[in-house]
Amino acid sequence: MFPRKVSIHREGHKIIIVAGIILLLINLPLAIILHSGVISVIVALISTVVILAFTSFFRIPNRDFHLDNNKIIAPADGKVVVIEQVEENEYFKDKRIQVSIFMSPANVHVNRSPVSGLVKYQKYHPGKYLVAWHPKSSEKNERNTVVIENEGGVEILIRQIAGKLARKIRFYVEEGDKIIQTNEFGFIKFGSRVDMFLPIGTTIDVDLKQKVKGGVTVIGTLQEKE
Repeated sequence: MFPRKVSIHREGHKIIIVAGIILLLINLPLAIILHSGVISVIVALISTVVILAFTSFFRIPNRDFHLDNNKIIAPADGKVVVIEQVEENEYFKDKRIQVSIFMSPANVHVNRSPVSGLVKYQKYHPGKYLVAWHPKSSEKNERNTVVIENEGGVEILIRQIAGKLARKIRFYVEEGDKIIQTNEFGFIKFGSRVDMFLPIGTTIDVDLKQKVKGGVTVIGTLQEKE
């Protein structure tokens, strides 16, 4: 059986092309000067690994998405590193269930909407670059916050967080936009972390340290708003 089609995200096109040109400019002179020398072969192998790594960083695997607005779908690939009740101070200013997904450089970096609905709030915050698992990274690091209200009137907050390695957050929605569950709302270059803040009473369907797939894994089930 052949693997499903994998495409390259538009955020990676320029980086891959520039990296390819730079590596070509390094490899061609070495190949001409050293011919089949060991050094030129080693550099060529390293260059190949670098290009393959960049290509992997920006891959978009073809996946089957199933919409269900009573479910909260994972906004990112990675590992669940936080499930706890916390005070959310930027938008809700009350207690919520926080579920955080850590994205390593090996994960797919596309961020997908966990629900369908209306973007009620969006704000980008410049900030620090603490390691993504630092307790204060959700409040101190460069980040982008999006709140989506589903058709039942339930609001979900998603926060993209940059870390030590990831220093570029992209977001494609703003207040007033409508978005469909599993559609792209952003991208974090080279990984980091995505936090979700869910209503108290939400049934959480994942466990700590569980690996999840963006747009596929069910994170939780919403209670209907009274």
